[in-house]
Amino acid sequence: MLCSPLLVKPLAKQVANIAEPVSKLERLTPPLKWAGGKRWLVPHLQKTWQKYRNYRLVEPFCGGLAIALGLQPHQALLNDINPHVVNFYKCLQRGLKLDIEVQNEREFYYTQRVEFNRLIQLGKSNTPKAAQLFYYLNRTGYNGLCRFNRNGGFNVPFGRHRTINYTEDFSAYKLAFAEWTFTNVDFAKISVSASDFIYADPPYDVEFRQYAKNGFEWSEQERLAHWLAQHSCPMIASNQATPRILELYQDLGFNIHILNAPRRISCNGDRVPAKEMLAYKGFAKELELS
Repeated sequence: MLCSPLLVKPLAKQVANIAEPVSKLERLTPPLKWAGGKRWLVPHLQKTWQKYRNYRLVEPFCGGLAIALGLQPHQALLNDINPHVVNFYKCLQRGLKLDIEVQNEREFYYTQRVEFNRLIQLGKSNTPKAAQLFYYLNRTGYNGLCRFNRNGGFNVPFGRHRTINYTEDFSAYKLAFAEWTFTNVDFAKISVSASDFIYADPPYDVEFRQYAKNGFEWSEQERLAHWLAQHSCPMIASNQATPRILELYQDLGFNIHILNAPRRISCNGDRVPAKEMLAYKGFAKELELS
């Protein structure tokens, strides 16, 4: 997911570019690249959200912020299990500007990755410098992946992009985030009220689950679904429509809708559209999307 630049100026001896800040809220796009991002899903949620736009949007797994920036709630509680994502958003909330060098170059990338992991080991992962390095690694690494090993080290390889548009000034996001709260807690610690609208998009029930240091195993999928089911406010959960995910949410009383996601999966050499589940609870039937 790329930020939309207004002006681009080349960096000497680099194939990277620096973009000026976007100036209008409606033009803001997710500031990070995000594998499996949900911009495509916003139109499917908009109709239902319009009925609740005065509610606080609660996202236990805010990820790349595609949904929050797409729905533009006045108030939001945006949580994520990845502390580096949350630190980056909190720094944007304070008006982040890049003051580190950026290069779309292999050896430079790995040097910066070592520095980022050094900050993690020193307990300085919640600093503006760590936020800037995280942004650089995200934009320069492979395919927008956000992956950590079990020691907490960022281990995404160099991405080999032909060109990259880096955003230098994130001032516009400060205004957009003014009434939003960012947290990094276990989802079960989030306090939810009847005037909240929950959208839950956890790491998918697929083989790769190392989005954060401790991963997200099947027991966590079950714990999340049961936590969601105990609330009476309107909520939507998304996940890959695996048989056990569908059974889990159906058994808990969610109404299930299946969509074709804009990504493909291999099956016996064929690439077929991935199936996405939207699980609804707490709505009048006519407000759900088909």
